[in-house]
Amino acid sequence: MKYAMAEYDVIIVGGGISGLLSALTLSKHGKKVLLLEKDNAVGGNCNSYMVDGFQVDTGPHAITHLREGPLRRLMDEYFTYMPFFVDYGHYYVRTEKGLTKIPSNIKDFVTFDVLPRKDRLMLSQALTKALTQMIFGMLDGEQPVYNYLPKGLSDDTYDFVNAIAYFLSGKSMKDTSVNRVLYGSSFVRDSVSEDIFEDVEMAPGTSYASLITDKLSKYQLKGHLTSFSRLATNKVAYAQAYPRGGLRSLLNAVLYSMPETVQIKTGSKVCSILTEGENAIGVATDTDSYSSNIVVYTGFVKSLPRIVQLPSDYVKKLSTIDQTLSLTIWLGLKEKMKEFDYTGSEVWFRGGAYWAMPISNYDASIAPKGKQLVGFTFVIDEKNDLESEKKKAMELIMKAVPGIEKMIEMTHYQVTIPEKAAVTINGYFAGTRSPVRNLYLAGTDTDSRSMGVTRAAYSVLEMLKAMKEDKIL
Repeated sequence: MKYAMAEYDVIIVGGGISGLLSALTLSKHGKKVLLLEKDNAVGGNCNSYMVDGFQVDTGPHAITHLREGPLRRLMDEYFTYMPFFVDYGHYYVRTEKGLTKIPSNIKDFVTFDVLPRKDRLMLSQALTKALTQMIFGMLDGEQPVYNYLPKGLSDDTYDFVNAIAYFLSGKSMKDTSVNRVLYGSSFVRDSVSEDIFEDVEMAPGTSYASLITDKLSKYQLKGHLTSFSRLATNKVAYAQAYPRGGLRSLLNAVLYSMPETVQIKTGSKVCSILTEGENAIGVATDTDSYSSNIVVYTGFVKSLPRIVQLPSDYVKKLSTIDQTLSLTIWLGLKEKMKEFDYTGSEVWFRGGAYWAMPISNYDASIAPKGKQLVGFTFVIDEKNDLESEKKKAMELIMKAVPGIEKMIEMTHYQVTIPEKAAVTINGYFAGTRSPVRNLYLAGTDTDSRSMGVTRAAYSVLEMLKAMKEDKIL
């Protein structure tokens, strides 16, 4: 329903990357847009700022699915200014002997000597079984990784698998599904192209993840068996990158591409979404109210019941959204260290899971001349004392990289919720449509595909798709 007196075609609640991409795309479709952000700056977790001469991001980031994925589609169609991306590199684990590349196929995994040979063989058999079941649509996607592991593995192997689970879902292997690890890891994504579902019609409310087991066995099965055979000698490139200049450059590309029909107001916290009958008709802040034909909410969906009336069963579902709290420690080093002479990231050192990334290796201007910036991110328990979590994290860094304490001249801590929802077995994702007519949702708690900025981009594409189906675009 259209409201003739509405001030705006669309009001977007939230100025993180999901909200900004929503504003950009909808304005390019001819909509007059108002974006309201409660903080004094936009960007959310997609931003950079200076600390003692070093430019830190809001947590380490890798932009995935960049060749053909959702962000690429949005950039090609809607961006006026393009960020420049640098090839991301590889994923590693660190041992006392140095770095070892994480394998992306079963053949490489068998020779992955970070783990005991017996364990590698047992895990390879389990992986082969799981991938076969996945391709034939026989895999129980809700089965925890822990339950799928062979019995009798060493503590190091359990620790390694747990680290991979944390990296892909933000939760332990007991809360992470086999599906998530298979699809989130390069074992599947390098052997099955992400565009195979493009001609599959998705019913409203259908998740992309559910198509993996529902459709793989039906869609050109012969071709997929051929793809599956590539696991033995996989050479398929998978585009991942980091924006030169840091996340700020990606944020600026979105802002520079924004038409004049978008108005952005920071320091404007939305207190309520206004409704009339079953329709959303605008929003109210502490000081003003604004009317619109459409409202797009990109904040934490878990918090949506605080600002709009929703059916009780929907509120109950939202309460099951699972979240992860992360601690990032940025270390500014007074000179470059040979231990960080790589591009990419490391995700495990015996005894602890972390995601480390020497981001100044992508662009030397991120750190002062001759110096180096490395970020370490840890999943932390919100029930624990933050100072003890910081101490434990620093102790693992010192253990993994002996002598690093002598090189540190800047230490900066960030505590964030990296994504609005973690991809766990019992966790809920809200989807694009809300129970309130003309109120749409976007963000990393509405779509479970991939991670970070890529997942945000997926959510915006889903929002656009829903609006087209609803004859709004």
